[in-house]
Amino acid sequence: MSRTRDSRHISVDEPARTPPASIFFAYIAMAPLAAGAIFLWFAPDAQAFLVLNLVLFWGASILTFLAGVRRGVSFRTPSGPTIAQLAMMLWLFVLGFVALVATVWGFPLLATLIELSGYVSLAVLDPIAAKKGETPLFFERLRPVQMAIPILSLIAIAVFVWQSPFL
Repeated sequence: MSRTRDSRHISVDEPARTPPASIFFAYIAMAPLAAGAIFLWFAPDAQAFLVLNLVLFWGASILTFLAGVRRGVSFRTPSGPTIAQLAMMLWLFVLGFVALVATVWGFPLLATLIELSGYVSLAVLDPIAAKKGETPLFFERLRPVQMAIPILSLIAIAVFVWQSPFL
């Protein structure tokens, strides 16, 4: 690393393989969505209502967290943040926030569909961003597999909500 008064040069070797800690945190963050989706189908209504809200809060919180991850990565982009990085950061943050509001206001199906759109966009766009150097290189392989968990979970949750008295 070299530094002048107004700048710093950083050289980084980025692995294509996903680091073990990233694998752990990537999947452990998705576990509550999967567990909640399964639990909903077997729980009594009172517990299902509570779990539904907690799962939707969790999913929205993860979207806003991933918005912060995207913004953080953009600070280290060689030429500064790209329009795509900033747009994705704002997209994820707005989706997470709106999903929280929809959950609080009692629109669980809307919240589920909003979250689903965020996780689908991560599965599709993060590998593209990784190829362009806008996210870590290992996101190219990690994100589609990782995002399959919330995508499938949210589809199961949407079907549950559609058939439940919570709609």
